[in-house]
Amino acid sequence: MAIVMAVDFGTLSVRVSIYDSRHGCLGSGTAEYPLHRSREDPDYATQSHADHMRGFAAAARTALETAGTGGERIDAIAADATGSTIVPVGEGLEPLDDYYMWCDHRAWREAALITETAHRWKLEAIDWCGGTCSAEWGFSKLLHWLRNHPEKRGEMVSALEHCDLFAARLCGIRDLDCVPRSIGVLGPKWMWNAALGGLPPQEFLTAVDPLFAGIRAKLRGKQAVSGEIAGRLSEDWAARLGCRAGIPVSVGGLDGHWDTLGAGIREGDVVTVIGTSTPVMAISPTATPIPGTSGTAFGAIHPRMFAIEAGLGASGDIWAAIAARAGTGVAALSRGLDTYRAGQTGLLRLTWDNGDRTVLVNADLGGATFGWNLAHTAQDELFAAMEGTAFHTRVIMERLEEYGVPVRRVIQGGRAPQKNEVINRVCANVLNKPVLVPQGEATGLGAAIFAFLAAGAFRTVEEAQDALCLRCRTVEPEPDAVRTYECLYALYRKLYFGLGSRTAPAAAAGDVLPLLRRIAAEARNARLRGGPGP
Repeated sequence: MAIVMAVDFGTLSVRVSIYDSRHGCLGSGTAEYPLHRSREDPDYATQSHADHMRGFAAAARTALETAGTGGERIDAIAADATGSTIVPVGEGLEPLDDYYMWCDHRAWREAALITETAHRWKLEAIDWCGGTCSAEWGFSKLLHWLRNHPEKRGEMVSALEHCDLFAARLCGIRDLDCVPRSIGVLGPKWMWNAALGGLPPQEFLTAVDPLFAGIRAKLRGKQAVSGEIAGRLSEDWAARLGCRAGIPVSVGGLDGHWDTLGAGIREGDVVTVIGTSTPVMAISPTATPIPGTSGTAFGAIHPRMFAIEAGLGASGDIWAAIAARAGTGVAALSRGLDTYRAGQTGLLRLTWDNGDRTVLVNADLGGATFGWNLAHTAQDELFAAMEGTAFHTRVIMERLEEYGVPVRRVIQGGRAPQKNEVINRVCANVLNKPVLVPQGEATGLGAAIFAFLAAGAFRTVEEAQDALCLRCRTVEPEPDAVRTYECLYALYRKLYFGLGSRTAPAAAAGDVLPLLRRIAAEARNARLRGGPGP
């Protein structure tokens, strides 16, 4: 038997959970920290390293108290975090600035430059990253920082992902050559590819911008997959946590990736981790580059398989913004949505409020809603946004299937499916597939799996999943709603590809608004009759 500490850094809070290898989760604690935004620049999103560490310490104390166990019984620690969430560091790996959060899109110009240069150089690595560099990726953010902080360039020793700096801090690592670098983050977020020699060549990076001169050497460290040992818990942090010094600390990973393992993913599954954003994940023993995705990278989810990553740049964040504009919260605004029928609002929403991560990879987009009338409410918009989330997810899944990725099961991970049954029903109907929902909170379970691997409690990921993963319940598609959504999806797909790219061919859209009105009227009439929808 082993007991471990699993740490999950999200966009707005950190959750620390204590897991027993036989009895599952014993207790957990959470702590919030601020996300710094700017009204002057909607692309701006930063967080403080100090806030992260304070939040972790507070959440860990609560988790141990809730679990009723002392820190001296903890056998290993593993942590995931958002990404690409990077911070430039100076001597001793001290942060020179706040983190550029994953949702910080200020680097869209840098991303476009990297993409253009990569294709001009015929850089094979860009193909494995979906063909387009994103403003959410490491090199884009780092170049933006270098361009905008000339006074700090000389101090920069390296740049680190959140999960890597956290592991280094717990282990007391201050030497760049010893710092852990998670392959699970380097692959999808930094164009790292073992078969191509690791990171892109220095000559290419210098061609992107001379400010990148020597940057490849500055990004050195100890590259390893999740579950391998990053180091041992330092005396300092052992004292703060009440744990034993010297216990193993796992190499970190991305929160969406690890939540996918915690949701029980196996080959042939697609997992959607619905939270503030929605990563869409699959795994395969073999892989091929897939255009428009966030990339195909070995070891990013399962340490011995390829991960295929795609996703939506915002989902829960959009719902929260709609609720906030209405002066309420998502839970309150969702009351009564269970009575809504497919298409009854007459609204069709493109969920580009935080740009398009997949498959257009265009951070320059904004949300759009079609079909407004004078009677529409915030609740109508919320339902349309949930439908839009499901439509966008279907676009992604069709792209995966187009390139040979099987979609035999859909598992809805993340916290939103636990709190809001409406999104599960809408997704089942839009995708026309049974949707599996874990019967309980699985967030942080992926971190527990890697902590147990670091502690030697299980031999393989699959053995740990069999012992720890929750059972799932199934939400079946409803035939009447499926028929309605087939009509709506055709309209969504036309608008998605017609408006989402400057080079898209002209598309006739004169049928969109009349069809939305007709479908809405049929849905309302069916609701009044108490019969099936359109």
